Amino acid sequence: MKTYILLLRGINVAGKNKMPMSSLKAMLESLKVTAVKTYIQSGNVVFNTTEQINILENTINNAISETFNFEVPIVLIDATEFKEIVAKAIFLDVENLNSYYVILKNKASKSLVEVLKTEVYNNENFIITDRCIYLSCTKGYGKAKCNNNFFEKKLKVQATTRNFKTMQKLLEMSN
Repeated sequence: MKTYILLLRGINVAGKNKMPMSSLKAMLESLKVTAVKTYIQSGNVVFNTTEQINILENTINNAISETFNFEVPIVLIDATEFKEIVAKAIFLDVENLNSYYVILKNKASKSLVEVLKTEVYNNENFIITDRCIYLSCTKGYGKAKCNNNFFEKKLKVQATTRNFKTMQKLLEMSN
């Protein structure tokens, strides 16, 4: 049995793509996953299963489409990899309130990463790894140029962003 973290992007935002967590939990349980736990209303789920990740990802995508009648980008991460992402965070304790993890669905091309690494933005710093961009926004994420859409466009890869507090909570839930 393996533990996974499921991150959905763009649900329950401004009244769009409504997905009650109780309904999401029930849908996942119907897919033969166990110990389903959700965190806040923005699509953060921890669960256990014996299914392989590539099969599971397709199954979840199809089930969301059938159950909720819309599609949303998802990122599915093995709990071991998730723990490594959190452990490699480069944030100082004083930065945690303005620290974000942009979780990449797939590894971005090296050439696009190299170009992006040369760009500089006031009050925003980031470090790009294969699976995560560690982002610090001293003025807050709401005012950041380097947001989720920015990184998806620059790196041509799907991503979803979580703040420090959410990542810590999901790490706790996955233990």
